[in-house]
Amino acid sequence: MATMTETVAPAPETYKLELATGYGPVYRDVLKTPARECDASEVPTIDLSGIYGDEAQRKALAEVIREAATNTGFFYMKNHGIPKEKIDAAYNQARTFFAQSPEKKALVKQSKSSFYNGWSQRGHISPTESRDLKEGFSFRYDPKYDPQTKDLSATPEDVKKWLRHEDFMWEGTSHLPGFKDDLIAYWQSCLTLARNLIKIFALALDMPENYFDDVVTDSVCNFYPKNTAPENSTIDVGLGAHTDLQCFTFLWQDSVGGLQVLTKEGQWLKVPPVEDTFVVNIGDFLMRLSNDRFKSTVHRVYNYAPVERYSLPFFFGFNFNETCSVLPSCVDEEHPPKYEPISCGEVRCPESA
Repeated sequence: MATMTETVAPAPETYKLELATGYGPVYRDVLKTPARECDASEVPTIDLSGIYGDEAQRKALAEVIREAATNTGFFYMKNHGIPKEKIDAAYNQARTFFAQSPEKKALVKQSKSSFYNGWSQRGHISPTESRDLKEGFSFRYDPKYDPQTKDLSATPEDVKKWLRHEDFMWEGTSHLPGFKDDLIAYWQSCLTLARNLIKIFALALDMPENYFDDVVTDSVCNFYPKNTAPENSTIDVGLGAHTDLQCFTFLWQDSVGGLQVLTKEGQWLKVPPVEDTFVVNIGDFLMRLSNDRFKSTVHRVYNYAPVERYSLPFFFGFNFNETCSVLPSCVDEEHPPKYEPISCGEVRCPESA
């Protein structure tokens, strides 16, 4: 009598990825399969035209953003209103800065800062992966450049003590014509958009539009040296796997590409640059506020290209003096809060807590 045997496909090979987070190490199982291209259902393109529209248009936009935020936590935004000339000016200034000699860049090296401002060199953000082949230039929120600031003396004392701005990185780049002005102009445009987008996120979380009033922002320019290694190389590449700590991030990337995001199934997706768009991703704070409804997704940069890569990330998050609690709209009998209230300064800057 003939018998039939059932063949069971072997489980896909995975490796354990360790992530360093503001809440301690986190581990993810990641497929060893090569990164593949994302599709529109995974990283959709969202038209922001309705952000300045009437209430119905804003609520419709909130519905679309809610879907993206609960899926991969990443989306492209188009019709964002940030002028191309401001993006181009900031990009050109980044190229000029990073093309300088190490001695010139060292005038604003991050070791001179108490708060991670200035020029940073290679780091190691992911314990599982190789060292990061990246340089950065960072500056923190400064109310005197905020287009909404009318009276600096009116800044509350409990906010002032947490401000992390410094001036040495502007003084040390004063020999670069327009450097400070062009970067701040770009930052101001991002800030204006972010303050309107956070209102849409509030609607997406079934909260009043003005619920998120107290926020601060930081900005960075990143430079990834060219790399001619094959994609399966184990040499130091780009920026290691991580999540962003704050509410959300705008990322302008040049035409080189290299951004990858990790799906819940453990598959790396390539998120290529799309002309006239920014990539937006959810950060840890917004995931925490939403009781994990919104996804703060692991991502990395692998610059397997024979040319240099530049990006202009803009981080939008809470004031250090604020307490981060799960929103009442994200809690019910079946979904109790997963997180205790915590000081935003404690999470973002544990060395100062």
